[in-house]
Amino acid sequence: MKKHIIAASLLATGLATAAPVTAQTAVNQDTSIRPYHIHIPNAELTDLKRRITAHRWPDKELVHDETQGVQLATMKALAGYWATEYNWRGVESRLNALPQFITTIDGVDIHFIYVRSKYPNALPVIITHGWPGSVIEQLKIIGPLTDPVKYGGKAEDAFDVVIPSIPGHGFSGKPDELGWNPVRVAKAWITLMSRLGYKEYVAQGGDWGNAISENMALIAPPGLLGIHTNMAATVPAEISKALAAGTMPAGLPADERNAYEQLDFFYKKGLGYASEMSLRPQTLYAIDDSPVGLAAWMLDHDDRSYKLIARVFDGKAEGLTRDDILDNITLYWLTRTGISSARLYWEASQGATGGFFDPRGLKIPVAVSAFPDEIYAVPRSWAERAYPRLIYFNKLEKGGHFAAWEQPETFTNELRAAFKPLRTK
Repeated sequence: MKKHIIAASLLATGLATAAPVTAQTAVNQDTSIRPYHIHIPNAELTDLKRRITAHRWPDKELVHDETQGVQLATMKALAGYWATEYNWRGVESRLNALPQFITTIDGVDIHFIYVRSKYPNALPVIITHGWPGSVIEQLKIIGPLTDPVKYGGKAEDAFDVVIPSIPGHGFSGKPDELGWNPVRVAKAWITLMSRLGYKEYVAQGGDWGNAISENMALIAPPGLLGIHTNMAATVPAEISKALAAGTMPAGLPADERNAYEQLDFFYKKGLGYASEMSLRPQTLYAIDDSPVGLAAWMLDHDDRSYKLIARVFDGKAEGLTRDDILDNITLYWLTRTGISSARLYWEASQGATGGFFDPRGLKIPVAVSAFPDEIYAVPRSWAERAYPRLIYFNKLEKGGHFAAWEQPETFTNELRAAFKPLRTK
């Protein structure tokens, strides 16, 4: 693939000049790409620690496990470290060391990290986070993707990496009108890649990032070569019916039975947060007022991720560190995006006719990485049915919902292998 010329020419410093603006677009909106720098005032960080320290704790749970929710011991350990040892300035410096930009699309400011590879023929990829994630999830894979030789790869493995913040999340703007569902975000991402001058590119995502990437694939702009997902939508209709009825079909192969059991647990015991945000996101006032409340809400996303995080704050070594976890939670707190991010669930539920994991009928090439501790580990048989142009499938031995964050080396290797068939000379 020939190295693309960026429409909004980037200076050697990594900062952007304004993209060309026609008379018509100037009337509608500013299409410039502006440099972005993060600096949180000290007063905000002082207020955060004050609120953590002043938190009023509930009684301890009446069970000896997590079946009543996030456990008191885990939250006290998290809050203690957050208030006394955690330093936001560390991740702020790492973010500011990367080229970051803002551009306005469809009336909303879109924040994105944009790192170009020094190698020719790098493949452009737009990578989308989910909830309760952010661009923090992808920080560990930027170097290996853009500079593969430094990290044990080959020059021909190189990517140009674009990592946007979903509207209402992180440093992107908060929509002030209805309609910002995954389809609209997908259209914004297509506009973003066009604005950067790319004629051919690929997309990657998990969680909402998968829904957005799959909707990009449904729109199928000419430049989108294919997508990769680590949280695929592949559940067959007969399995969805069986889950609703509560009766597992007889004779399922081992991997399909495992996926059924994971989904059954999630729908029965792990869907509380999504139900509330889909139905009544504005009711969650507490998560915009209490940092400990926000942290507990974010930890209670899926059972295996929660257990991993609990182990981290119990002093055990895992793919994530205490700072990793608090970097992401603190970003949500400082950007005040607890409720604005929750609204994406409400938007997606308006007029929806299918389930989150229902196949969407994608026609373009799709690559799948199945991590064992995801909400459900995708069986190859389901992936082959859901994606007629499945170009890559791999079942991993370790990793969960936050795969790029938790297992960055494995995740990087997956993207290199998954998109190799789509690279052109």
